[in-house]
Amino acid sequence: MSSDNVIRVKNLGKCYHVYPQPEDRLKQLIWRGKKQFYREFWALRDISFEVKKGEMVGVVGRNGAGKSTLLQMVAGTLAPSSGQVEVNGRTAALLELGAGFNAEFTGRENVYLNGRILGLSREEIDARYDDIVSFADIGEFIDQPVKTYSSGMFVRLAFAVQASVEPDILLIDEVLAVGDIFFRQKCYRRIENLLSRGVSMLFVSHAMADIQQYCARAILIHGGQMLFQGSAIEAVRQYFLFEQEARISTPCEDRGEVAVRQHPHAETKTEFFWPPDNAFLNISHARQISNDWARCTAVAICNSESQPAQIFRQGETVVIFSEFATLQPSEVPIGGVEIFNDRGILVHGKHSMQCGSTVPMFIDEGSAIRFRMDIVLDIAVGEYSFEIGLATIRRRDYEHRALVSNEELHERITRVCHVPHVGQFVVTLGPNQKEGGLRFHGLVNLPGECQISVGTSNKIKE
Repeated sequence: MSSDNVIRVKNLGKCYHVYPQPEDRLKQLIWRGKKQFYREFWALRDISFEVKKGEMVGVVGRNGAGKSTLLQMVAGTLAPSSGQVEVNGRTAALLELGAGFNAEFTGRENVYLNGRILGLSREEIDARYDDIVSFADIGEFIDQPVKTYSSGMFVRLAFAVQASVEPDILLIDEVLAVGDIFFRQKCYRRIENLLSRGVSMLFVSHAMADIQQYCARAILIHGGQMLFQGSAIEAVRQYFLFEQEARISTPCEDRGEVAVRQHPHAETKTEFFWPPDNAFLNISHARQISNDWARCTAVAICNSESQPAQIFRQGETVVIFSEFATLQPSEVPIGGVEIFNDRGILVHGKHSMQCGSTVPMFIDEGSAIRFRMDIVLDIAVGEYSFEIGLATIRRRDYEHRALVSNEELHERITRVCHVPHVGQFVVTLGPNQKEGGLRFHGLVNLPGECQISVGTSNKIKE
């Protein structure tokens, strides 16, 4: 294994024997393999990837895809049926709540028990104990049996112990979804600290925003097989496309019903300004994640004067144009833009339906759909990348969108084409701003106001 790699998985597989009847297990034992009374179920098959030092790799997939099985084999708690796993360094694993804890022991006793299991001496645990208790923040419950703990208290203490061992490799399986917002923030700060110290991580989560923010790479697993390995953002988009295939069969309703509805112009004309050729980006080599219903054909970035630009001052407006060629007929189109900072954090995302844009009810095959998105850059100074995408929603769902929840409406949107990292721009200080005179702190400037009054305090102590 290369010195840069701390995890190397090669052709890894896990097969289980599934017996139709309980007595078939005895039959299999008696026949000594001369006759097979079971069927094979491959939870994982032919999985290969590597994790470098200081890298955080995400693992995404639907429930039952084999993600947890993969982490268990990397952790060494489950033996593979085929292939091999090479791990170079001390490994800590958060695979399930309370793993390695004795329910009858107190939290204090479990800290020492779990610490010894992880290879720490009693002296090392003594030195770390106060930090562990402080991080877990479960108060007097530290001296109560863990069987009395809530799931949130379980994971607080488990994460505190695992993170305290100063591992070379940390395996995380969904457990950060448990706990309140303050604990999750504390966990992510610890993760960032561990990454800065060169700790490698394998991170399983259904929180796609976390995968995109913290992972440079990710792998997509479905049915025990690896469907994609590469950019975390692309892995998430591939996951969304794959997930929607199970519930979507056609891009539009019956043609006879919608043929009389509003159609776009046959030509690619549009009512809004379309920029000159020199404003368009070269997207010939851009990766497009698509379900083959449409393809992006043009992307341009301009300022509010409709001139090509890639440097903007705080508060100025960026105008992003995009065009998609339809390969199949579809119903209501939705165009969107997402902006990420240099750390991969989603700063802003909005689509045409959220803007209340006027939309056609039907798009024919071979049409050119054009979008213009004007965005005021009241965001922090720095470098940003942006992505564009096309989705669609059935006409009847669009017309009744006000009657359903945001979550249900989101489920009814079909992702059609997404182009990650398609362009970039820079935001600089305004003409009258200095480094010490920023108008706000953080990523974005939210509208609001502040009022101040001065009165006499009755609570000042004598």
